[in-house]
Order: sequence, then C-alpha cells, then structure tokens
Amino acid sequence: MSGHTGSRRRPYRNDRRAEAAAGTRTAILDAALRLFVAHGYAKVTIGDIAREAGIAVPTVYASTGGKSAILAVLMNRGVDDPVVERTLDAVRTATDAETAVATLAHGVRLDNERHLDVVQVMITAAAVEQHVEEELRHVSAAYRQALRVLAERLAELGALRPGLSMERATDMLWFLFGLPSWRLFVAEHGWSWDETERWLTEQAVAALVARPSDA
Repeated sequence: MSGHTGSRRRPYRNDRRAEAAAGTRTAILDAALRLFVAHGYAKVTIGDIAREAGIAVPTVYASTGGKSAILAVLMNRGVDDPVVERTLDAVRTATDAETAVATLAHGVRLDNERHLDVVQVMITAAAVEQHVEEELRHVSAAYRQALRVLAERLAELGALRPGLSMERATDMLWFLFGLPSWRLFVAEHGWSWDETERWLTEQAVAALVARPSDA
C-alpha cells in the first residue's frame, strides 16, 4: 500500500523539481539579459550573472551553460515566440496583397518590440565572439525564411510585381523588415513602433505589390 502511494506521489515530486529547474533557468536568463544590456556582453562574466540571479556559479553552468550558450537561448526566444507562427498562418490565408503585407509587418513588429534588447545585445556580441556570430547567422536565416512566406503568398495571389523572383523579393523584405531596420529606426533614430510599422508597410507595398500599370 505504501509503495503504491509513493509511486503516485513521485510524479508530483518530479513536477516540483522540474518547476524549480525551470524557475532557476528563467532567473539566469533574465539576469543575464539585464547585465548584457546594462554593461555589454563582453564585460559580463558568469560570476556577475550568478550574483545577479542569486545563485551559485556551478548552477549557472549546469542549467544554461556558458555566456554564449545563454545568449543563444535568449536569441532564439524571438524565433520561437508564438507570434511568429500565428503571423505566418495569417499571411498564408490572407485574401489580398495589402492585408498580407500589413499582417506580416505587424507580426514582425511585435516580435522585434518584445525582443529588441536581445537583438541589440546579439549584434554587438557577434562582433567579439565567433559562436555568437554563427548563432546570429542561424537566427537571421530563420528570420529570412519566415519573411519569404509573404513573397510566396503574394505570388499565389498573383500580386507580386512582375520580374521579382522569390529570392529578390525576400532580399527586399529583409531590407525592410529584417533585424537591422527596426533597430535603426526605433533604437537609433527614436521613431515610435507605430510610425516604423506604418512606414515600412507602405514601402513594402510600393516595392513588392503589382500595380494596375504593371499589367
């Protein structure tokens, strides 16, 4: 009887341990991001992160790995944000070109707005650490592939400007909606997120969507 009771309780204990481990991991990641933003990636040590999170240094390594591993997890938060797949699903089912463009622009804006601090950290960190540079290339490739969904939808709707290949259209979308654009307008030049989204949407429609005169 007691053995059966213990076996029923074990999953509960395992759940508690998993929750504690997840909480520790989140505390480490949040502490690291605060320090990276405040002091720059290169100047922050694992010891700094441990102190900020209120845990021991070995726990940081066991939970998340070294600095580059921590930053890689932070970088992929943006790629894995649920808003990405929701946005792409909405783009794939949009019934007209301007709605498709506006939908992508808004979703990309939300993702960048939520993760702008990480974007700024990883761009500066990539200049000083090769592992981060490689991870940034991976993130950028995934980002470009997501933007390509809009070019494909415009082509399906017969609304892509004549002469634009998928690759060229994706290049243009990266120029307009990629990581550098939001950082340039919002972080460096002080545009609001609304202003930036509206202007980039207008430019994307003008650059990619076929006009009656193109027929």
